[in-house]
Amino acid sequence: MDEQCSEKIISLEDIDYAHFWGANEKMLDFIRLLFPKLKLIVRGEMLKALGPADDIALFEDKLGAMVTYYEKFGRINENAIMQIMENGSGPETETNDEILVHGRNGLLIKARTPNQQRLVESVKKNDMVFAIGPAGTGKTYTAVALAVRALKNKEIRRIILTRPAVEAGESLGFLPGDLRDKLDPYLQPLYDALRDMIPQQKLLSYWEDNTIEIAPLAFMRGRTLDNAYVILDEAQNATPAQLKMFLTRMGRNAKFIVTGDVTQIDLPRNQQSGLVQATQILKDIEGISVIELDNSDVIRHRLVTKIIRAYERNHDNQEQKTTD
Repeated sequence: MDEQCSEKIISLEDIDYAHFWGANEKMLDFIRLLFPKLKLIVRGEMLKALGPADDIALFEDKLGAMVTYYEKFGRINENAIMQIMENGSGPETETNDEILVHGRNGLLIKARTPNQQRLVESVKKNDMVFAIGPAGTGKTYTAVALAVRALKNKEIRRIILTRPAVEAGESLGFLPGDLRDKLDPYLQPLYDALRDMIPQQKLLSYWEDNTIEIAPLAFMRGRTLDNAYVILDEAQNATPAQLKMFLTRMGRNAKFIVTGDVTQIDLPRNQQSGLVQATQILKDIEGISVIELDNSDVIRHRLVTKIIRAYERNHDNQEQKTTD
């Protein structure tokens, strides 16, 4: 290589690089046309640029702007690339206030029902929100999307996810593996949501540096959670003492979202659900909001709504027989 030729290796591990380059690397071919003096070689997440040092410096700067645009909007096209080349940033006209997160592979994540939108609006106005509703109403998914958006916007420094595991007593000891292995089966819905919203490599790095933390509810005792988005899922299976402990962990610049389904309480019959108690005694406190979702918010398979209604009818019939 002669002295006028330089080399730069750039990693794109923090984004979905295959989607970033497009089908058949269409965007990469377009970028090559804009930098004719450079030879660009892509191997998975690694990109090697060969050519004049000044051209490489310009390319690295513009590529950084392209990646920033892609992270914000979940996609990039030739028009955005041209605007970045000319102005240093892409078009902002694609901003949609309804979109919570631009997920992987161009997935647009937003509230899809009126009650989900109420949840989004409530989180803007309140630091603690309870989202109560049956399976499939999107309460957990929406909560995770709000947390990821806050993290991407640098409004908070970390996301903390917690859930009562197994029973209210959190009997994790008999399960194999370390703490993460023990909790994984119970936190799978949260993982699934995160994988929709954050590229795999970026998500792994968040796990490693605790930007996203998984913790059993019992391990929250004694902590103060600052600069964080904290989601307690399946809160109907927390006891009153556990839920009080959790809610009082709130620190500065923190948002707490508590989700649960009061029709699926797995506690012993003589044990009150902390979620039921908390929503009754805290609902009138300023800064705390309770959002109820219902069958109209179910966004899974159409049969899910019918199944929920059938179980509700059966429950009502059983209660009627008991009172007769």
